[in-house]
Amino acid sequence: MVYHKTVTLNTGAIMPTVGLGTWKSAPGQVEHAVEYALKEGGYKHIDTAYDYGNEAEVGQGIKASGVPRAEIFLTTKLPNGHHHTPEKALEESLAALDTYIDLWLMHWPAPMKNGKADKSANWIDTWKRMEVIYENNKDKVRAIGVSNIGVKYLRQLLKEAKIVPAVNQVELHPSCSQEALVKECREHGIIVTAYSPLGSDNSPLLKDPVVTTIAAAHGVFPANVLISLQANREGVTVLPKSVTNERIKANMNIIDLTDEEIRELNDIDKTKHFRACRPHWTGWGSLGWEDQE
Repeated sequence: MVYHKTVTLNTGAIMPTVGLGTWKSAPGQVEHAVEYALKEGGYKHIDTAYDYGNEAEVGQGIKASGVPRAEIFLTTKLPNGHHHTPEKALEESLAALDTYIDLWLMHWPAPMKNGKADKSANWIDTWKRMEVIYENNKDKVRAIGVSNIGVKYLRQLLKEAKIVPAVNQVELHPSCSQEALVKECREHGIIVTAYSPLGSDNSPLLKDPVVTTIAAAHGVFPANVLISLQANREGVTVLPKSVTNERIKANMNIIDLTDEEIRELNDIDKTKHFRACRPHWTGWGSLGWEDQE
């Protein structure tokens, strides 16, 4: 069953609620995954990033699918190492993808150089440069947004931004529900995109009794419950990841969860909180999640 729900960005653009994530997808597999997702899986939304190293494969998969480009929503991201040179990064992404970008995100509020924090760059200044690039290149970049931005950083950004981010892409799953952040984004008309909706590879959430009981009641896989939890949230889109045909198609099976099931799933965070993506970059340390939340 193909899921066709969409959300509307603050630019007026339409973004499909369910997209194919490509983070950690192995080289040589991404092109086929993208082609299959678009051609056979019913997907219209593909997510990649400069730092994933697979933009060229994503672009090739889009072309191979035969799906008209205008029907596809494509996201990529500015890498940490290009906060001083976002213009160059964008041109490289455009060249690799060989098509325009529907949404360009700042991947992290973390300027880096040679694997260490680049204290000569300010991520809010980078955003201001992204605003100018967007205003001058709307034929190449249709919207801009952020990723991995918590409440504290979002409030800092909104004090200085001329353009409100269209999207904030963050980790969301029952052990990382980030309700305060989702609420903050809703209040400012910012769509939230959930990455790692299963928690992680071989996530313990897939065996959690709350998740498996709900899955059995609906006759679906535990993964469908976790993906559906995000798809059922107001103003949230979600990026399940797979390179396997059967799983790509199965992940599009979104179910309607009851209020009670949603409450039970969200309660998991109270006793089993964890993050799948918690980098500790040399010179940067933890991103200060406690402060961010």
